Amino acid sequence: MADFETVEVSTDLLIIGGGFSACGAATEAAYWAKKHGLKVVMVDKAAADRSGAVAMGLSAINQYVGVKDGENTVEDYVRYVRQDLMGVSREDLVYNIARHVDSTVHLFEKWGLKIWKDEEGKYVHEGRWQLMINGESYKIIIAEAAKNALADAGGELIERVFIVEPLLDGNKVVGAVGFSVRENKFYVFKAKAVICGMGGAVHVFRPRSVGEGFGRSWYPPFNTGSSAYFTIRAGAEMTCQEVRFIPVRFKDAYGPVGAWFLLFKSRAVSAEGGDYMVERVDELQNWAPYGLAKPIPANLRNYLGMLDVDAGLGPLYMETHEAIQNIAEEFKDDPKAFKKKMKELESEAWEDFLDMTISQAILWAGLNVKPEEKHSEIAACEPYFIGSHSGASGAWVSGPEDLDTPYKWGYTNMTTVEGLFAVGDASGASSHKFSSGSHTEGRIAGKQAVKYIVEKGQEPNVDTAKVEELKARILKPLDLFEANKGKFTDSEVNTEYIMPRQYLHRLQKIMDEYAGGVTAAFKTSKSNLERGLELMGLLKEDSEKQAARDLHELMRCWENIHRTWQAESHIRSILFREETRWPGYYFRADTPKMDDENWLCFVNCRWDPDSGDWEMMKKDIWNIPGV
Repeated sequence: MADFETVEVSTDLLIIGGGFSACGAATEAAYWAKKHGLKVVMVDKAAADRSGAVAMGLSAINQYVGVKDGENTVEDYVRYVRQDLMGVSREDLVYNIARHVDSTVHLFEKWGLKIWKDEEGKYVHEGRWQLMINGESYKIIIAEAAKNALADAGGELIERVFIVEPLLDGNKVVGAVGFSVRENKFYVFKAKAVICGMGGAVHVFRPRSVGEGFGRSWYPPFNTGSSAYFTIRAGAEMTCQEVRFIPVRFKDAYGPVGAWFLLFKSRAVSAEGGDYMVERVDELQNWAPYGLAKPIPANLRNYLGMLDVDAGLGPLYMETHEAIQNIAEEFKDDPKAFKKKMKELESEAWEDFLDMTISQAILWAGLNVKPEEKHSEIAACEPYFIGSHSGASGAWVSGPEDLDTPYKWGYTNMTTVEGLFAVGDASGASSHKFSSGSHTEGRIAGKQAVKYIVEKGQEPNVDTAKVEELKARILKPLDLFEANKGKFTDSEVNTEYIMPRQYLHRLQKIMDEYAGGVTAAFKTSKSNLERGLELMGLLKEDSEKQAARDLHELMRCWENIHRTWQAESHIRSILFREETRWPGYYFRADTPKMDDENWLCFVNCRWDPDSGDWEMMKKDIWNIPGV
């Protein structure tokens, strides 16, 4: 076996991840842990300053309710999420996050985040729930607060360590194992409770941008399904694994379109100039009541644009120049003021991408696109798994202790595995929390996890033999390469192993062709899904034959395996739900209609660690009374 030093780390609370939810958990948990003399350790695969979905920055905070200003109520937000997810949401979780999120945003501002304000000192809204920010350093500010909190409480931040597997004692989590991506060290973490906040997943499907654009995504490519893998492998019940998210973005560089729709009031049109949101409005009748209420769900907006593409009216364009001209129109009688306003709008248009998607600004420049002069092409991306945005995949977690919810069996945000909490993209059916809400959910779980440790925490019982078994399995790709690398003249062509890039292409091909990816126009069917599962079984056999030349490739091998489990749970869940509820995210071509009578429910699944069998189940939807 590869010569790796084993490093043991014992703690009371282990937080896995480095994005917004994990940082929120660390910030809050450290405060309460200090009061009780407990230790908190946060471990991140990358570096917390630039880790997670907001790694590159962001141009807006997407969840701010504005309760103190009387702008909205928490109940308004619950109704908004219910509407956008076509009736399928954990309203207790959405409510719990929404009632606390404003305080989180005020903390961000206190920590140094620049939020835009108007002449009267009020926040500048991009949309009803969104605030414009100068967000190129957004993640750095949030990470600094987490690091300061940990340091003040005597906690520890360990970076560049990739967590692979949970450690279990029956139906209780007692830690995790992984390896350093910089040194030959194998880590064993022992803990009384664990918070999982390792993000969502990209590159499970073949990306739209291939070749020189391979690896580019709207959502950072280093989120690889680790949350789903960790919770599934622990035996946790999962929910909404079929609800992937397909964002429409500026084509090829994946620049977000939110500011253009909400702040600049831009239109998206076909190549013929038709506004599909107007010309295809009658189609929304088929998706009542959700298609007939405002705002129109994101998946239905996608769907209307896809109908134009299917009808040969593509490509689609964002009318950036029209939007800018319309805003500047009020200054048309004052040439000097008009010129100044145009310059200001041009600057804001570029800043939107320089804050968070620099590649889009580069592509605009490379294609000679001046947004004030011409439109820019948009397209639907490949599917992503991101429970904090407009998707919903993640673990099934216990609801708030003070709400009369039927989904309650333990401490808030605890999964069905004792001592294991899930936050951010790891927590399912609580969409539209975005960055601020994910941080808020982390804070909620951080406090609850400390409460669990104080009231029920026990010293972790870790099976040493199991740890050694996991160490051998995790390091196997290195051993496989070393034992067989000399058998052929090209190290990447070998009958004894496959390289991680080769495996990733196989996974993406299966998902793209059989589970409704880009080249399948997001369509699938029972027969396609069953064939996909058959091929997935063969792929999982091949996962044991991945080889790694170094630590980086070892990480890539395990990222692939993490993605594979996310992929399998997705196929199984789409197959189980015999309807099309989210057209625009995916289409079951053999069951093309929405079926509220049979399928207005949650689809949950669980993998049994003892038997290796999957169980699929329905769970009822509970609406907050009067909301």
